Amino acid sequence: MVHCDVRLAKQVINRNCLPLLLRDIERQNKYYKRAVLFVIRSLTGHNEEIASVVVSSGGLEALVLCLEDFEPMVKQGAVWAIGHIARHSLALAQNVVDIGAVPLVILCLQEPELTIKQVSVSAIADVAKHGVDLAQNVVDAGAVPHLVRNLGNQDEKLKRNVLHALSCIATHSNDLAEVVVEAEIFPSVLIHMSHACPVVRRNAASLVRDIVKHSLELTQLVVNTGGIGALMEALHHQSEESKVPCITAVGYIAGHSDQLAMSVLGCNGVDALTGILRASSDDATQAVTVWTLGQIGKHSPEHAKAIGIANAFPLLLNFYLANTSSEDLKYKCKTTLKQCLQKCIMLSALEPLLYVAPINILKYVLGQFSKLRGTENAYPPHPIRAPPTKFFVTFWRLDNVLEGVTERPEGASPIRHQRRTKEGSGNTGRARLEADGIHYDNQRVLPGGDRALLFAELSRNFTGCRGAVLAADHDDVAGDKATRQRRASGRLCGPGRSL
Repeated sequence: MVHCDVRLAKQVINRNCLPLLLRDIERQNKYYKRAVLFVIRSLTGHNEEIASVVVSSGGLEALVLCLEDFEPMVKQGAVWAIGHIARHSLALAQNVVDIGAVPLVILCLQEPELTIKQVSVSAIADVAKHGVDLAQNVVDAGAVPHLVRNLGNQDEKLKRNVLHALSCIATHSNDLAEVVVEAEIFPSVLIHMSHACPVVRRNAASLVRDIVKHSLELTQLVVNTGGIGALMEALHHQSEESKVPCITAVGYIAGHSDQLAMSVLGCNGVDALTGILRASSDDATQAVTVWTLGQIGKHSPEHAKAIGIANAFPLLLNFYLANTSSEDLKYKCKTTLKQCLQKCIMLSALEPLLYVAPINILKYVLGQFSKLRGTENAYPPHPIRAPPTKFFVTFWRLDNVLEGVTERPEGASPIRHQRRTKEGSGNTGRARLEADGIHYDNQRVLPGGDRALLFAELSRNFTGCRGAVLAADHDDVAGDKATRQRRASGRLCGPGRSL
């Protein structure tokens, strides 16, 4: 009853039944001890408040006494209850360490009974997961060699508990991760990533993730033992449980150096990640996949090109613009696009973004076009493609250029969306004034303080277009003095119009 209902557990605590149960427990027989230990485990499993009352009532001391009992079932019940106490909070786990229970739990781990091994490993993980100091106490007590030794056991539950305990130790610091690696867990952990049990695969991937996130040296060791191939193989399983830690581990590996990111590319990592991104509907999986793509593409143009070849940029932009995406996913999409677009020189991958990208993304695309303008690789030959500058003028909307080309000075007034009255009824039906012209509907008026800055930026980046870059004077006459003066002073629109 107490095991199933927290209200009954609170009533047992409030009526001071626990001290009566614990009185002279060391003198009782094994059946009484097992029954009392089950009650303690049932009480402490509910929440931190009840577990704290059990500890203050002397329950932890009674559990330590039962750990020294010769009866295996009594030991199992005591270790199980200690794990339930330690899992709730750092303070309770510290009480378990201070009373000296960790070495006794490690002794129980060496018992031949399988069930005692399972609960002992689980209790070690419950203590080590809370912080680096507690994990260090577990390591100092000599738990790691015994954990690694039990990794070779054929029991599925023991395997997943051992992998989880090692992950709880390795995750806190580089030194603790080195201790785990020095216990020669590789390549055994990588083999477990192809285990039939999805929980074993997930815990193995989590252990790899918690090791490679610390340093380049540990990551290189994992890669040298075949870590990338094992992670890629684990991604092909249908189960979602192991995908998130596998993808995160790939991201950590690729983020350490460009050579390791290139190794991920060599294993077709980008294609696998984009496939997961298209197929998965889980927000957490999508977010970590987007982050991993950013870790791969941030290094160099060659890495960003691989992201572009996989056609990932439109996909990332769709997630960024979708109303159903979480804020975390949108933030990761924006960060990944920024990292990759600033490195990408494959303009065919950038072109689709010109028409749909918002201003905060479009500025990175535009920056790449402006950097590469005039280079031989900037615009590959194409029989029907217009020259680069005329491409800008013909296809880009003017408001995108006005708002995205240049950084606005602090304190400047915003761009005003004011329309001028159209002049000349004969031009109202024309979609464009000339091949390099802009329709009157798309012309905007800038504040006077921004004109010089915008004109200087546009002139520097897009010189080479006949006449003005933003709009051509449709009735321009060669030698017209007034027109030349308007162009020299930065007035680039048609007659009677100015920026």
